[in-house]
Amino acid sequence: MQDRTPTRTPSRTPTRTNFSKIAALAALYFAQGIPFGFQATALPVFLRASGVSLSGVGFAGALALPWAAKALWAPLVDRYGWERIGRRRSWILPLGVLLALTCAAAAFVPPSRHLGVLLALVFLMNLLAATQDIAVDGLAIDLLGHGELGLANAAQVVGYKVGMLVAGGLLVWASAWIGWRGQFGAMAALVFLSAMASLALREPPTTEVEARARRSLREVLATVLAALRAPGALWVVAFLGTYKLGEAMVDMMFKPFLVDAGFPPHRIGLWVGTYGLVASIAGSLAGGLLSQRIPLLAAVGATSALRTVAMAGEWYLAAAGSPTAGAVVAVTVAEHLFGGALTTAVFAFMMSRVRRSVGATHYTLLASVEVLGKSPAVWLSGALAQRLGYAGLFALGTVISVVFLWLLVPLRERRAGEG
Repeated sequence: MQDRTPTRTPSRTPTRTNFSKIAALAALYFAQGIPFGFQATALPVFLRASGVSLSGVGFAGALALPWAAKALWAPLVDRYGWERIGRRRSWILPLGVLLALTCAAAAFVPPSRHLGVLLALVFLMNLLAATQDIAVDGLAIDLLGHGELGLANAAQVVGYKVGMLVAGGLLVWASAWIGWRGQFGAMAALVFLSAMASLALREPPTTEVEARARRSLREVLATVLAALRAPGALWVVAFLGTYKLGEAMVDMMFKPFLVDAGFPPHRIGLWVGTYGLVASIAGSLAGGLLSQRIPLLAAVGATSALRTVAMAGEWYLAAAGSPTAGAVVAVTVAEHLFGGALTTAVFAFMMSRVRRSVGATHYTLLASVEVLGKSPAVWLSGALAQRLGYAGLFALGTVISVVFLWLLVPLRERRAGEG
């Protein structure tokens, strides 16, 4: 018997939301946001303050490579596990402990004296967190019913963003009082406590179909390939790889546009880094609630359209000439709000299309497509802005987002035919 079921629970079956389960998953995703939040937000500040060149600061972005490459070892997480502890928990707990110990070790290697060791530890943090993320995604797929995906993916996105905010913002701010060691000690404690949240989750027993699909790495890979060959699967991959192309190129150049428009860096940081992040978190929650109340694909379509309207606002600011502070704040909040809602809706839809028997590998592969798909737009955004101007680039990004809404049509037709 072949596993053909793409979802945890059929869409027509109602599922009562278990909020303690959602909270535990949010805590696990929170832990994974901590190392990336430090690396993406705080580390560049510490490196530059320690005299590292701008090119060196930029190269430090490669420390996040495990997040882009994690699909390469995801089959190992699906294949191996200790059923007695819990197939997913047997990865989550030791990885959480190792991540906490790595954070604790970093407390003793400030960048002014041990820069190379610190960078190695940050890379290890990302490697451990990215691998734990594979197991947590698999656990979520094992546990969640179709009707819980909206709120669960809101917990996923918000938990991760709050972890980034704590490590990249609050603890860096608090380091003026608690010092370097206190900052990393707090990170270690938060990661350890968050990993313990997996103890509150009861893993379902492995079915015979799932056991057969995971008898060997070869079986895992064969099942994933079969899932990718299923009707409509390539349309899902095409959508995930392209739906953020326009948004990525606009977001990358929006802050330079504000600088060139004459706004000081501290105001841009407040508008984008604070107001924008709060709006993004609120949007993620709203996207999860919307996905609970309407079909997932409809939620993706509605939030995609709203996100595109907000991007058109960014084009308007550039085309109008001299934007006012109020207009910039309004457009920034709208773009982050609807962008956050779209991310949650897409992740919920993505999880609904995953084959449960190899859920960790299948979901990780789709998530990697989502990350890698928008990268070319980021890389080319500067050259396109120089050639087209900010208004031309923002218009192109908006048009691309409108065009790729049409990829929802074959997905809708396939979903309607799946009954």
